Amino acid sequence: MNTVRSSVLKRRSVIAAAGAALAAVPVLAACGEDAGGSEAAAEADASTASGTIRLGYFGNITHAPALVGLQAGVFKDTLPAEVTIEETAFNAGPSAIEALFADAVDITYIGPNPAVNGWAQSGGQALHIIAGSTSGGAGLVVHESITTAEDLRGKALATPQLGNTQDVAARYWLKEQGFATDENGGGDVSVTPIDNSEVAAAFDDGTVQAAWAVEPRYSDLVLKHGAVEFVNERELWEGGEFVTTHVIVSKKFLDAQPALVKAFLEGHLAALDFIAEKPEEAQTASNDRIEALTDKRLDDAVIAAAWENLSFTADPIASSLQGSKDHAVEVGLLEDVDLKGIYALDALNQVLADRGDAEVSAGDLG
Repeated sequence: MNTVRSSVLKRRSVIAAAGAALAAVPVLAACGEDAGGSEAAAEADASTASGTIRLGYFGNITHAPALVGLQAGVFKDTLPAEVTIEETAFNAGPSAIEALFADAVDITYIGPNPAVNGWAQSGGQALHIIAGSTSGGAGLVVHESITTAEDLRGKALATPQLGNTQDVAARYWLKEQGFATDENGGGDVSVTPIDNSEVAAAFDDGTVQAAWAVEPRYSDLVLKHGAVEFVNERELWEGGEFVTTHVIVSKKFLDAQPALVKAFLEGHLAALDFIAEKPEEAQTASNDRIEALTDKRLDDAVIAAAWENLSFTADPIASSLQGSKDHAVEVGLLEDVDLKGIYALDALNQVLADRGDAEVSAGDLG
């Protein structure tokens, strides 16, 4: 899909602060080298940062920290005056990865599978994950006539895109239930990729009888289209947390601009603080930004329900990234890839330490 740039986003806003200190690719990737700039980033003083950060994000509630950071002025109030944010909104993960590969964005909010795909495509050389952002907000909703897993046999189940995060989750869960699927919609359950904007209509007219959906579509289907929650994906992960959105950086940018990366992470954590402390204002700001991007506003009840089904955290929940990758391999949508080195969390952990917060871990993938 093409990059979406609205007139709102074409502007280059100089970010000022008063006293501020601040995807499925069948390849085998080599174990990526550690981020050469990560130690420098950990030592950099964000208050000395200057230059432009080309930031990518999606107009979706699962990218709320970006939406809030931009719309509520959190980035403006946090980052040094010498830092400029240049925004680009994307429709899908592959286009964001393509932009990063083309040196058109430096940092982007993105889902887990596109990040894994980008890592695999580049042999571990193009990107690193530098922070978590959003957890939860996905699962299986069904027509009210479906009351058992066996009732799904012979039915059509919608996912947003072949090989995307929800598509992998659906196919893996179906496999665990004993169902066969294929990439062409065949098998015991017909997994049918349908764009998020069209899945409600497909559910209403009976084209599909189930959907493995992500917020806000998940709550929209339940509240406005008669769908019934069958599996909340939180039930399938240890601790009830799994990565839905995280933040990646171009390795080139991380190596060349560690102070800018650290400054951005200050802003990212400030956006997470705003969400935690002012949830109603954060929902309004997110909806305002979505409306500016899409000319459509989410129903207040839908955004409130979606908010309750999501959690916003700097923890990248690395174990779930490994699990999601393993699931993609098991259902035949990805050749195995070594994720060792995909995380570069030194800068984030320094910012967390400066705040007196607990550090986060990449586990075996650091």
